[in-house]
Amino acid sequence: MKQKFILIVSLVAGLLAAILSKAWIDSRNAEIQREIDRVYAKAERIEVVAAGRPLPSGTTIQQSDLGFVSILASSVSDDTILKSDYLRIVGRKLVRSLDTRNPVLWSYIDGGKQAFRGLSDEIQQKMRAVSIPVSGASGVSGMVRPNDCVDVLGSFALPAQNAVEDAELEMVTLTVLQNVTVLAVGSDTQRTLGDTRGASGYSSVTLQVTPREAEILVFAQQMKGKLFLTLRNKSDVYFENDLPRVDFTQIEAELKTLNEYRQKEIRRVRTMP
Repeated sequence: MKQKFILIVSLVAGLLAAILSKAWIDSRNAEIQREIDRVYAKAERIEVVAAGRPLPSGTTIQQSDLGFVSILASSVSDDTILKSDYLRIVGRKLVRSLDTRNPVLWSYIDGGKQAFRGLSDEIQQKMRAVSIPVSGASGVSGMVRPNDCVDVLGSFALPAQNAVEDAELEMVTLTVLQNVTVLAVGSDTQRTLGDTRGASGYSSVTLQVTPREAEILVFAQQMKGKLFLTLRNKSDVYFENDLPRVDFTQIEAELKTLNEYRQKEIRRVRTMP
């Protein structure tokens, strides 16, 4: 009888210990969850595109198929489709199935994100894209590629510096901008061309410039004259100060000096081991 009593007491004690342990664990888990909820409540959240209904693979997405869910900003990646971009996937095909409220990712869309990137995605912050007309020799004979670096020169009919009459003009060539990045040649960008072929037959190039430089280029296009490009090495960041505007008098005065410099300096650099 005594042994039976001891066994019952042991079982009750064990059961009580288990109940108390579970209560403590539940209390601890609830405390942890409250802390997680408190932290998440303060975290920044961003609305992203999600499936508004079950969508099978191969679905051509319609606007009515989409909804939005809020996720932590720390969970947003380059593959996430933001709410502001939802129209860019309308009319495209899914390559995998999605359940309701599942986020839609670029990798779930036929063609991925690259199919939707425009030139504006390639422009650096605080910079602008502006196109200028070039062709043939003025465009380095079609040798310019996206992401190349160029200088922009212009030839214009400007008022003569020593003119007797105000209407007297002279042809002048000057460097407008130095070390400018080419964003596109014609309608081809670095992304569309890839690394295997070059653009050809283009009649314009699009350059990445500051807002002030954009004003200069637009103004230069309205003057009587023509813009030219000179191609430079991408690693060459040298900037030449005080470049003169070139006219016939300048050519006469400096031609000999320029040729002597070429023979002594440039040719010497080429022949150095």
